[in-house]
Amino acid sequence: MGWSRQQFSLMPIKETLAGIAQNAPPFLAFMIMIITDPLRHHHRHCDDLFADAEAAANSNDWPCCAEAFGRFTTELESHFTAEEQILFPAFEDAMGMSGGPTQVMRMEHGQMRGLLEQMAEALQSRRSGQFCSAGETLLILMQQHNFKEENILYPMCDQRLAESDGLAERLREKITIA
Repeated sequence: MGWSRQQFSLMPIKETLAGIAQNAPPFLAFMIMIITDPLRHHHRHCDDLFADAEAAANSNDWPCCAEAFGRFTTELESHFTAEEQILFPAFEDAMGMSGGPTQVMRMEHGQMRGLLEQMAEALQSRRSGQFCSAGETLLILMQQHNFKEENILYPMCDQRLAESDGLAERLREKITIA
């Protein structure tokens, strides 16, 4: 018995992958590339760099702290830029809005930038207590921020932007993992 063309009616590959990504069990999620994957992975990378800077400050190793904090701020800023210049505008265009969740994320980016400035000032004057105090506040804000992005905004972006050619690649190019 031969197979007819009707029996092999296939959806476009992107639509198939988007459907799989939405319904995949957690153990398969790592195998499916979705638009926001580079940003999710970059969150972990930034967390590691932050921990390095904090550990150096706690041990009063200021040269190491300066290096680690410099790498962290560079990576975090590239992350913010990728979202603010690429992901958020694409999502806003797809949704037909400019406020909402992306506005909240931009506001939180601003709050984090302010804490980074406080940490930079404490680093310059080698005040471990102030560095770590601002760092604790930053850590809490980053954790809450990343949770909202990874569990609310990113899934919305992945769903709405599934047909956006090259968006994941543009995000990956914008973030710099050193």
